[in-house]
Amino acid sequence: MADECLNFKEMCARFDVTPRTLRYYEYIELLAPEKEGRSRFYSTREIVRMTLILRGRRWGFSLEEIRQWLLIYEAEGTSPQYREFVRLADRQLEVLGSELETLKKTIEDLKRARADVLKSLD
Repeated sequence: MADECLNFKEMCARFDVTPRTLRYYEYIELLAPEKEGRSRFYSTREIVRMTLILRGRRWGFSLEEIRQWLLIYEAEGTSPQYREFVRLADRQLEVLGSELETLKKTIEDLKRARADVLKSLD
């Protein structure tokens, strides 16, 4: 990937996030844009980090888990970061599997209740 640089507005548009979200991610040290006066510029590194942050959020990881996971790469490199990702993913897959089962049961209960109500309308 060639070096890319986005300003604040472009970064918000690229990732479809609010300015408040982007500022918050900077505040909690998930992102560290370069600053020139009041302007912020996001390098390829920050763009990649934002991609990982949003994926992690979509998968249900907390911001603190994501922050720690990103710090592992900086401190220890790729392999330890990958091992931690596998650990987090295994845990989250269990959580999501449980939620999926609950949703399936809820859907079936709702379908039965709907069918019962339809029968009573006849």
